[in-house]
Amino acid sequence: MKLTLNRRQMLLASAIAGAGISFPRTAFAAEQDKRLVFVLQRGAADGLALVQPHGDPALRDLRAMLVDEDARAIDSFFALHPALEQTAAMFANSEARAWHAVATGYRARSHFDAQNVLESGNSVPYASDTGWLGRLLPLLPGTTSPLALSAAVPLTLRGGMPVGTYAPSRLPDPSEDLLARVASLYGEDAQLGPLWEEAMRTRMIASDIGDNAGRNGQQVGELASSLMMAEGGPRVMMVETGGWDTHQAQGPRLATQLRGLDALLGALREGLDDVWRDTLVLVATEFGRTAAINGSLGTDHGTASAALVLGGGLPAGEKVIADWPGLAASQLYQNRDLRPTGDLLALATGAVADHFGVDRDRALAALNS
Repeated sequence: MKLTLNRRQMLLASAIAGAGISFPRTAFAAEQDKRLVFVLQRGAADGLALVQPHGDPALRDLRAMLVDEDARAIDSFFALHPALEQTAAMFANSEARAWHAVATGYRARSHFDAQNVLESGNSVPYASDTGWLGRLLPLLPGTTSPLALSAAVPLTLRGGMPVGTYAPSRLPDPSEDLLARVASLYGEDAQLGPLWEEAMRTRMIASDIGDNAGRNGQQVGELASSLMMAEGGPRVMMVETGGWDTHQAQGPRLATQLRGLDALLGALREGLDDVWRDTLVLVATEFGRTAAINGSLGTDHGTASAALVLGGGLPAGEKVIADWPGLAASQLYQNRDLRPTGDLLALATGAVADHFGVDRDRALAALNS
């Protein structure tokens, strides 16, 4: 059974963009039903705004104008940004948790270097040409042909398996008539026909999730879930999002970004339906932002941040996992940043291993290889 697009999906596809697509054609083991989505926030998302430590007395002294008093309480200490409405509902249903004060081993503040460390899984930048998830993929039962939203295969997924890619085009939107003509032309071809079908079902994905109503994020989540529900579709996906570098006017800019993220996560939750219990979603960024506001009502490059973990089968536990370092002046890293107390990559690797039933020691060995 092949996935076909309905009229609404075709219109959404045209509305986003034409695209050049690479999608390896490999089959999945029929018994494999676990799914994994990794959402990368490029640009350094502010973990202190995403998951706000309202119980820390130093928070308002550092960033009073960025503290949301209407944030959505997770527990007596932490609260979610108010834009994360659907995500908050998942926290209430024990379908989400956060890791806070986490970071990779990188301690400088270059986006490029930090993203390389996060994607490669190494302690220093540019030490490997494979990614942490790419090295884990061969260990995950039945997992082949992951799909990434990227013009090229992102370092995160590079390893020994073929990876499908998608990137939006800057060209004008193709008309429905053109799409129909190409479909007719390729439809009878044994090789090009299936490739065209695969291209059409991936071309709706877009990395721009930051619009005021969250529509872009919702479209990403809708397509991602439809692909993962399809027979023979990808069981591992990576979604790259940008726009998280909030040096100026962070309040409204970050709220827009988080509405898009919330819509993306909500659409995944709804679209995956019964298989949500077999799905793990990780949301992470390369580093956090400064604890204090700068002169432009934004924040600068920092160190530790927060990550989100979502899914219908999360084990029981605390909703926010953190060895909280505190925000007092003496507790900050280099007198400016949230101090890292948790290893982001080790936590992510352990979560993926547990989700797929892989021995943690084997998974950590692959991370460090």
